[in-house]
Formats: sequence, structure tokens, C-alpha cells
Amino acid sequence: MNTTLVNQIKQEFLDKFNEEPLMVFSPGRINIIGEHTDYNDGFVFPAAVNKGIIAAINKTQNSTSSVSASDFKDTISFSIDSIAPMVKESWGNYVLGVIAEIQKLGKTIENFNMVFGGDIPSGSGMSSSAALENSVVFGLNELFNLGLSKTEMIFISQKAEHNYVGVNCGIMDQYASMFGIKNHALLLDCRSIEAKPFEINFENYELMLINTNVKHSLSDSAYNDRRSVCESISKMLNIKALRDANEADLEKVKNKVTDEDYQKALFVIQENERAEQASAAMQNGDLEMLGKLIYGSHHGLQYQYKVSCDELDFLVESAKKNNNILGARMMGGGFGGCTINLIAKNAVEDFKTSVAPAYKKAFDKDCSIYTVELSDGTYLIK
Repeated sequence: MNTTLVNQIKQEFLDKFNEEPLMVFSPGRINIIGEHTDYNDGFVFPAAVNKGIIAAINKTQNSTSSVSASDFKDTISFSIDSIAPMVKESWGNYVLGVIAEIQKLGKTIENFNMVFGGDIPSGSGMSSSAALENSVVFGLNELFNLGLSKTEMIFISQKAEHNYVGVNCGIMDQYASMFGIKNHALLLDCRSIEAKPFEINFENYELMLINTNVKHSLSDSAYNDRRSVCESISKMLNIKALRDANEADLEKVKNKVTDEDYQKALFVIQENERAEQASAAMQNGDLEMLGKLIYGSHHGLQYQYKVSCDELDFLVESAKKNNNILGARMMGGGFGGCTINLIAKNAVEDFKTSVAPAYKKAFDKDCSIYTVELSDGTYLIK
């Protein structure tokens, strides 16, 4: 957690409202493997990280609430009694959506003030949206003694994104951000919403993220399109979700769907298997097998699910040429964001100095490279 940012957000709140706030840290997340399996009731392997959203929040006697996004130098005001989505796309809908979902549960909250900011790199696919949603619901739960469990909170965050932002996301991002454990990744069963923590011991390796610094515009619509393909094929198979299918089941409907849709469903089934195999590889300390599974994940995302892009593929191909990197893949919804790389610690600097200029030459754009530490989930900053 960035203590400089904590002090900055707290000071902004003090300057604006002249009172001590409650302080919340809600982390972003990485996902080692298991992409686009969460909304198919499958398995994912995320971890909370030490970059996230810091929120300062307190009650107000005013007739309106005020929420300020420090990074955007932007403020919204609203009354808690008349919550409705903002017409234009705005970070405000993440906040308003959480409030609306709390109210739907019959919980009473009053007007409040909030200032928030973050250090999750923009467009990195590390889920700043879930971190923001979780910081709001966690802060309001503390402030107004709502008695919500962490599990109830993550479903409020997820529904806020569905109903106010229009992204039909799974539960992984909210879960990892809320329930993260320092130095652990979580093998999460997205049906039972239960996770098994795995302590990470990468020995002489570490996880490095490379941000393409691009976000292609089709991401949200393509996401919703792929989700609907998965749901329609599940219906054809008469199952609740693709998590319940194997490759032999899928063969039965191969003639009833386009090859493109068949490949998308096949990817989800295979990716689900890879996530489970990755947990076994980590338990056995088999980093080479883990790396192969990570590369396999990217191949499927690129050629079957078709959510990659030239910039991501370039970075993964660059990783493949380096013997010190065991695995690399795109991470997140796709069409931009980061690659995650399992790289030997002593090779990090050399790879940085070779891949950054090559990427710049290919795309006339800089990539950003950083390592992350695995963090605890959403908590009050004392």
C-alpha cells in the first residue's frame, strides 16, 4: 500500500470537509491463470496486489452527498434518496450502483462525503473498478453499521457493475480484491464462491507485469458478446454453465453452432482445466508446468476466444524467445491491458532493457513494466 497516497487522500478530505475520515484500502488484482472462466461458474487463480484504491469517507449532515475522484479532479453530488445512473459513462456509476444495490437490500444509509484515489495503472486490467466498488461498500458498511458480510459486499459490487455500468462481469475481481491474503493466490471456485489459498513460493522467479498502455474500444461489447455465446451453448447442452461441460459434451452441439462460437466454448472448458492443473503444479513446485499452462492460456485467448491484440501478442512472443521466462499471457478482459510474466529474478533488468525499446519501435508507444507484491484484501487503514 502506498502510504504517500494514503496521506494525500486523507489531507484532501481534511481540506475539503474539515473532519477526520474513515480510511479504506481496497486492492487491485492480478490473475495468474483462468481467464473468462469466472462467469462460466469455473475456476480462476487471482491474487490481490499492493496497488489499489484508497478512500476517505465520513457521514455528513448535508442534504447531499459529495464524492471526489482525486485522480480525475472530478466531483459528483447527489442525494441518497434519489439514486439513478448517470447518463454519460462515468466513474460515478460505480459509486451510485453500490449505493443502489445496498438500498435494494433494505439497508438504510445517509448522505456521506468521500474522496478517493488510486495507484492501479490505468487500463492495466488489474480491476480498479472492483477495487473502487469494494472500497465504497466496505466504507459504507463500517460507517452505517450495515452488518454486511464480505460475501454480501462482493455481490453488491458485482451487481453495481451489471446494473449501473452495463458490464456483465463475473465475481473474480470483487472476490480477489475483498478476500486477498498476503503472499497467497486464491484458487476460486466461482460457483461455490469458495477459495483455497496457495502460498506463493516462486523461488528464484517472480511475477512481472507489462502494461501495453492500450485499451481498444471493443472491450466491453466483446465481453458481453462472449458471455452470451457461453450462456447460449450452455442452454443447448442443458447445463447451468460451461463449467459442467467437457470436450466430448461440446462435440454433441458442434454442428449447431458456428466454428467461432464452438472455439470460444472450447477455450472456456480447456482454460478451466488449466486453472485446476496450475494449482497442482504450484503445490508440486513445478514452475515449468505452470509456465506451460500460462503460455497455453494465452494461445487460447489469442486464437480461440479472440480477445487479444497485436500489442499483447508481441509481448508474449518476446517472452517466448527468452529462456528466463517460463510463461507469459495476456491478463484481464482483453484488447489491451497487461501481460503477466513468470520470469527469473536475475533476468528482469535485461528483459526490461530489451523489450521496452522493441515495443516502442513496433507500436510507437511506450510499455510500462512493474513488479507487484501480493496483498491482503480490502481493509480499514488504522
